[in-house]
Amino acid sequence: MRFADYAKIYITAGDGGEGASHFRREKFVPKGGPDGGDGGNGGDVILRGNPQLNTLLDLRYRKFIKADHGRRGEGGKRKGKDGKTEILEVPLGTVAFDADSKERLGEITAEDEKLTIAKGGKGGLGNWHFRSSTNRSPQYAQPGEAGQERVVELELKLIADVGLVGFPNAGKSTLLSALSAARPKIADYPFTTLEPNLGVVTLEDYRSFVMADIPGIIEDAHEGKGLGLQFLRHIERNKLLLFLVSCQSDIEQEYNALLHELREYRVDLLDKPRILAVTKMDLKQDFEPDQEFNIDKHVPVIHISSATGHNIGLLKETIWNTLQNIGEEQPS
Repeated sequence: MRFADYAKIYITAGDGGEGASHFRREKFVPKGGPDGGDGGNGGDVILRGNPQLNTLLDLRYRKFIKADHGRRGEGGKRKGKDGKTEILEVPLGTVAFDADSKERLGEITAEDEKLTIAKGGKGGLGNWHFRSSTNRSPQYAQPGEAGQERVVELELKLIADVGLVGFPNAGKSTLLSALSAARPKIADYPFTTLEPNLGVVTLEDYRSFVMADIPGIIEDAHEGKGLGLQFLRHIERNKLLLFLVSCQSDIEQEYNALLHELREYRVDLLDKPRILAVTKMDLKQDFEPDQEFNIDKHVPVIHISSATGHNIGLLKETIWNTLQNIGEEQPS
């Protein structure tokens, strides 16, 4: 299935039903009082979290969403039937915005969590509500309120324990493939990965974590260049950032460039724990297994080879231990 992390949908909640203008009429009560029932409420439009979904693709092909209208009230003070609520299943990590005002309507982060993005109209009151000592036969009943109409933008921010951060062709897809059962497209040219991929990395003793391979950054991605903001927003959900830099590049310059792009997009992203993996060490001439890089004394640096498996086990354990420390510092 193709991946889609953005959808724009046009939503109309249901209108409320009219209140009834009705009078009680029975064989021995020829002039009974007003007994018009209230109209039913219009249906809402609601987002609901579904952990089985990982894309907004379905909503790209279902742009116009309408909930049912409430039914008209009836005599005998019978309330009209409420309109059926329209529930849209979305992946966890979905954020909703009003397309016109850019107001953030909310986000879905848990299974079965619900978010009302358009409210149905309230049903009108029947004429029995308007009876009084001076007006015992009110003819008036309220019309129902109109349902809310709006254009909503949905953005999906992947929820993963670890996010891979690196320029194109840094070896992110190859590493994800080596660590998990995920099989992203891999080739020796930039931008092989055009959409995020998720993989579950397993360790001994039934331990595991989720890793996201996200399309590579390019210079000035924070300004929307290249894949730009389509990529950067996915990093926001990751607990730990794993920076990947090829040993064939200027490691220090490339690492600092990645930091710059994140800083310019959202400075608080640099508060997340991070690990630096220097990749493709099997391609480096005069490869020395114990070679060290002085990049950032607060950041673990591990040189790896996804092709040969060198230090892959060490990397997995380092990631696991770092995630556990995060959990201790910030209990959920």
